[in-house]
Amino acid sequence: MDLIYIILIIVVLLVIVGTIIHMYNRLVSLRNRVKNSYAQIDVQLKRRNDLIPNLVETVKGYAGHEKGVLEEVTKARTSVMNASNIEETSAADNQLTGALKSLFAVAENYPDLKANSNFQQLQSDLTDTEDKISYARQFYNDAVLKYNNACQQFPSSIMVRLFKFKEESFFEAHFIDVGQADCALIICDGETLLIDAGNVPDGDLVVSYLKEQSIEELDYVISTHAH
Repeated sequence: MDLIYIILIIVVLLVIVGTIIHMYNRLVSLRNRVKNSYAQIDVQLKRRNDLIPNLVETVKGYAGHEKGVLEEVTKARTSVMNASNIEETSAADNQLTGALKSLFAVAENYPDLKANSNFQQLQSDLTDTEDKISYARQFYNDAVLKYNNACQQFPSSIMVRLFKFKEESFFEAHFIDVGQADCALIICDGETLLIDAGNVPDGDLVVSYLKEQSIEELDYVISTHAH
């Protein structure tokens, strides 16, 4: 009889230890996925940063007096390069994205610049990179959401406190841009919302929806194009 109790105790202990190991390894796996996802964003940010100096020089040749716009692009690029954490990087990325949109808007006033083959190639490369950044951001934020949920859920939350796991920050995009997009993917308080944008310029549909739902703060908003 005593032998049975000993065996039962051993089995229970093995189950407990196995559960602890499983939860710990799952948290490590999810955390590593977050790190890997951020690395993919970093690769695309560096690629975009490498393209910008040539873009600025090309625009200067045709619109040198547009110093304000060019300085904003250069300043934003420097901010991205000097960012030391995810919060600073996401803020700088938003700033640079806005500055590039302003620059391309200004370029519309210069037909010779628009016709320049080097400018066209740079614009195409930057647009492609922006799309990759958007998708990488979406993948990263999804990884963060899963990891943070695991950190908050019981019983893995016990492991978080014991082994000092820390929740990760989202790569936030504080802009709403669904122009020329088919839909907008909105993550708010961990809930995913998919809105049919219907190619509404300036994100009017999304803004209206957010007001109706009294949503003031977003985790992030991503424009999603059909392929």
